[in-house]
Amino acid sequence: MAEEFSTEGMLDMYLFENEQLLEQLQEMVLEQKDAECFDEDSINEIFRTMHTIKGSSGIMMFDNITAISHKLEDVFYYLRESHPEHVPHVDLVAHVLRVEDFISNEMEKIRGGDSPDGEPGEIIADLDRFLEQLKSGGKEKGVEPPPENVYVAPKQFYIAPVATSASRFYKIYIHFFPETEMANVHAYKAVYALKEVAEDLLYSPEDIISDAESAAIILKDGFRILLQAQCSEEEVRKIIGVGYDIEKVDIFECKAEEFLQGFDFGEADDPLQIDLESSVEDIEARIEDVSAEESAQPSKPAKPAIAPGDFVIKSREPGKQKKLAKDKPKGEKASFIGVNVSKMDQLMELIGELVISESVVLQNPDLKVPGLNLDNFNKAAAQLSKISTDLQNVIMSMRMVPLTNTFQKMNRIVFDVSRKLGKDIEFVMVGEQTEVDKNIIEHISDPLMHLVRNAVDHGIETNEERIESGKPDKGKVTLSARTEAGKVWISVEDNGQGLDRNKILAKARKQGLLDEGKPDSAYSDKEVYQFITYPGFSTNEQITEYSGRGVGMDVVVQNIQAIGGTLDIESTPGLGSIMSLKIPLTLAIIDGIVMETGNSSFVMETGMIKEFVRVKEEMMIHEPDGEEYIMIRGECYPVLRLGRWYGLTEYQESVEDGVMLILEVEDKKVCLLVDKLIGEQEIVVKPIPSYIKKVKGLSGCTQLGDGSIALILDAGGLIE
Repeated sequence: MAEEFSTEGMLDMYLFENEQLLEQLQEMVLEQKDAECFDEDSINEIFRTMHTIKGSSGIMMFDNITAISHKLEDVFYYLRESHPEHVPHVDLVAHVLRVEDFISNEMEKIRGGDSPDGEPGEIIADLDRFLEQLKSGGKEKGVEPPPENVYVAPKQFYIAPVATSASRFYKIYIHFFPETEMANVHAYKAVYALKEVAEDLLYSPEDIISDAESAAIILKDGFRILLQAQCSEEEVRKIIGVGYDIEKVDIFECKAEEFLQGFDFGEADDPLQIDLESSVEDIEARIEDVSAEESAQPSKPAKPAIAPGDFVIKSREPGKQKKLAKDKPKGEKASFIGVNVSKMDQLMELIGELVISESVVLQNPDLKVPGLNLDNFNKAAAQLSKISTDLQNVIMSMRMVPLTNTFQKMNRIVFDVSRKLGKDIEFVMVGEQTEVDKNIIEHISDPLMHLVRNAVDHGIETNEERIESGKPDKGKVTLSARTEAGKVWISVEDNGQGLDRNKILAKARKQGLLDEGKPDSAYSDKEVYQFITYPGFSTNEQITEYSGRGVGMDVVVQNIQAIGGTLDIESTPGLGSIMSLKIPLTLAIIDGIVMETGNSSFVMETGMIKEFVRVKEEMMIHEPDGEEYIMIRGECYPVLRLGRWYGLTEYQESVEDGVMLILEVEDKKVCLLVDKLIGEQEIVVKPIPSYIKKVKGLSGCTQLGDGSIALILDAGGLIE
């Protein structure tokens, strides 16, 4: 059987669906990690999740995933059937997350083209010991253990009928959406789910596992199931309800005699096949004709008992398809489709090229010929710009994903680290539904992990220290997100001991980071706190698994600056700290100001510019060391001449002939002198080619409407 069964084409679906299940599992478990125990719905849900993963992994022949998921299923099978008391909840949560980690790691190997060769033996042994612990507790109370949860390898799902007075019989007809891929796999999932409650179960087509062509038959004719079980129709619908793949489920309860007749869902050769447009008189006449015909025919011999192999549906003859009402309107339904991220990235690049092409058209030099009547062109150009903007908004919204999964990963980190450090910590998430560009999420995952670990390890004191200082026993870490003016603010706040200013200054002096002759009091708190972001800087005297090497916060800053973000640190000694990330919503297209200096074009993001000013020479202050400052409305700003900064030629030396841009980043301000402003436009951000050495103050490049290249300035890099 294994040689005949091909898993090619099913792998993507296996990974996608199990990844969704594991994310839901982790979210559910972490939400209840601080509860006394899992509620009944959660126990059932975790059991069903493991049951599904076990079944799909069995089909794909991933034996180690099948074995470990079956063992965790055993644990929750016992919890569901026996309802034991005094279950060690924290240990149970740890076991579930450990299994989730193992399966996730194996799926990563599969996604990378490797074999899932992880050894689950140690985890399975731990689960066995945990299960024995639960069972021994039940035996002490005289509780009868439930029957063993025996795993049956997925083959042909036929279960010997064991009908009782409580048995009920159903004929089930599942309709899949026409666009459903590999409908046979989805049909198999329905069968495997029903196996949990089935006393007798048969289905057609039969060969849904080994015959990939059965998918086309299922999409065309539907999937039919005969079910004998001791459950209500509502319970059956909960198991195989309408979803993203199933369009409609028809369930008909019938008698045992009708059940034994097999898959008779209204065949095309039924003499009472009725056209929905027939009148009542026509129907009555046909019933009379059929009755007369049956009375004239000799009695038919009784049908023999039906064996499992007899349940095969014969294909309909031509011209005998069931008639439907004409022009029947289709009901509106929400539909979703999974798209490969690489295709989304490609679409985003094409949108960017479209924006550039639009600029080329609208800024074409041929349009500047005197005397041209461009009224009609301008109307068409305005319509083109509107469509282009709408298109950008749509693709941006498609790329926006909530921070929920990222925040849940941080929840997991708090759970793991706090247990290992012996700290009692509450984790709170605020604004996890905030949406950002998917590429942004990939860049902030590591920085957030470092910040959360620091909050748990550095920030929150031990339980004994908190009691001595009169604080609540339980520490608290709050992860929050909000959007403001095209930026996303993500904050990690703890109610721990805060940052020690004197300790940081002492370490900074030891590493030679302080200016000679500058007293400690001259440094503001923010300046002092920024020292912890320097490479190799750590105030921990002892190196632990989580901190002390000085390679955490500098990684945070580097990753955040790479996407045009900033890190803001606030702290109150004895009360806690707040680490805030300010990052852009998207990296692809920005609003920028185009400017020129010498023969070069530059772009600065609009949000970084606070003001444009024209200045006089007498406002300038020249220092002996060459540094320049300017007084504007009684406030002094350092001046940076862009032409001199990059060693350009033919740029304006006189401040009166140029334009000053006041830039502000993290409360730091600088005046940037450029030759002239060109205008504001949407900028498609392109990375600087890898063969060009990284230049301070530049974050990318773009193509302007005239085909020339403009460099995108990084305000943070210029101000440092």
